[in-house]
Amino acid sequence: MITIEFHHLVAFAVALIVAFFATPIARKIAVNSGAVNIPNDSRRVHKKPMALMGGLAIIAGFVLAATYSFATRNIKSFTEYLKKPETLGIVVGVLIIIILGIIDDIKVLKARVKFPVQLIAAIIVVSTGTRITAISKPFQATVAVHPSMMYMLGDILAYVISIFWIVGMTNAINLIDGLDGLAAGVSGIAAITLYIVSVIRKQDDIAIIAISLVGAIAGFLPYNFNPAKIFMGDTGATFLGFILAIISIEGTMKSVTALAVAIPILVLGLPIFDTMFAIVRRLLHGKPIAEADRGHLHHRLLDMGLSHRMAVICLYIVSGALSLISIALVDKGLLPSIILLIMIVAFGIGGARNLKDIVVTPEDSSMKKKETANTEHIDAHLEAASGIKLEAPSDEKEISGTEENKDE
Repeated sequence: MITIEFHHLVAFAVALIVAFFATPIARKIAVNSGAVNIPNDSRRVHKKPMALMGGLAIIAGFVLAATYSFATRNIKSFTEYLKKPETLGIVVGVLIIIILGIIDDIKVLKARVKFPVQLIAAIIVVSTGTRITAISKPFQATVAVHPSMMYMLGDILAYVISIFWIVGMTNAINLIDGLDGLAAGVSGIAAITLYIVSVIRKQDDIAIIAISLVGAIAGFLPYNFNPAKIFMGDTGATFLGFILAIISIEGTMKSVTALAVAIPILVLGLPIFDTMFAIVRRLLHGKPIAEADRGHLHHRLLDMGLSHRMAVICLYIVSGALSLISIALVDKGLLPSIILLIMIVAFGIGGARNLKDIVVTPEDSSMKKKETANTEHIDAHLEAASGIKLEAPSDEKEISGTEENKDE
């Protein structure tokens, strides 16, 4: 039975409130600094300039909630924890990713500039103790097992796999950030799942970090779900990918547990598989793997005729299904998880084959018009709730602050 602690609810509430009220501030900062996305190619789903750097609100909510929760629980152990090399490594790595994301949202950096910096951040985190130490042997029937049922990694291999995981996840979340609310929602589902797994395993520290991230994303989503008023930008997407990778290592991969690697792969399955397909697709077409295209899952759903919101909801369901399997893997073991997987795949394939027939309706066709018409109504509610007026940025102001459109 899963028991939710009161201090977990407090962490969630603090993160949600801070992120909700910080998002309009982040929007103003973005507009004033020129961090604006200009839709100037066919890949762009939005049709008007959009402020970036919404990730600042997520970061603010997450950091304040996690800090408050740890400090109020036991201030002495909290200060001691901050002095540990592992903690310092995570803090430094996260700061590097945040700064890189802010600069990228303003200046639009090339992949050859961003990747080495992400690599340095990952190396700092891994070298101070946050790394994968073992990989389970396949087809174990249970989750908690003896070390003899694990492949223990040597130092070099542990470093390589851990760095690859962190950098890969950092970019995977960024790659799916193509529809309003998609990256935030998928990251939120992943964080909820990691929270549940940590509660089952009685890992209170990981639970606090995960639930703080859930709250921060929940506070940001009202502004980011379609029709969006702000994008999280690289500031938010790379931060979410980086911190989710760290949580998954600390919570599911670091300890000697069977099927440990399968859990975060399932939890973060959507961005992982989408990124893998994107890399293969670009290599087959002779294109650089960092070159943006219109072949991602969300683009395919839109091309099928799904509305913006329906495409996002479909991907939420896929992510939620994978997360449900990972929870079953932890709580029930391998066989029940396989049965659940077969059931989900069977119904999923059947539904996907007929998806086009049921989603392209007159209601869906008119939804885009309604979404546009409702923008002012949503703005009024957000302004009333936050107390900050969300003035639509003028094209002149936004375009003058942006040299070129963002790529992936």
